[in-house]
Amino acid sequence: MGRIHLQSVRSRVIDVVTAVITAQGESMIANTEQIETAETTMAEPKAAKKARVGKRGAPVAAKPAKTGKKASPAKKAAKGAKKATGARDGSKTAKILELLKRPDGVTAKELIKLTDWQAHSVRGFLSGTIGKKMGLTITSTKGEDGERTYSVNA
Repeated sequence: MGRIHLQSVRSRVIDVVTAVITAQGESMIANTEQIETAETTMAEPKAAKKARVGKRGAPVAAKPAKTGKKASPAKKAAKGAKKATGARDGSKTAKILELLKRPDGVTAKELIKLTDWQAHSVRGFLSGTIGKKMGLTITSTKGEDGERTYSVNA
């Protein structure tokens, strides 16, 4: 490719160079125009106007954050609310409570078979619903055969 050299010479002529790149290659078109001006002498071009910016104040430390409302802890249940004490007759909860109150308790396999739930769902139900919501204490023991047994003191 050829190089284009642009020379900067003070004159009263404006050189316009247009470069066109086509599929066949580059082609250059040069136009020279004579400019008549009212001034007869070449004066230095005026400097560009400086942007007007307001005065900057002295640097100061950041203001401390406003002490507004502080984060409040999560709301607790109403004092008058009572714990769930029982379950509807015939519900899975009622059936599980019945089995848990047996003297020897109930095995995890029996609960899985009764409810048709997966093992993690049974454990979550025992911990969350029976233990936390109903406030009952669940005793978990592992037998000699390795079977997990759950019971509730009635």
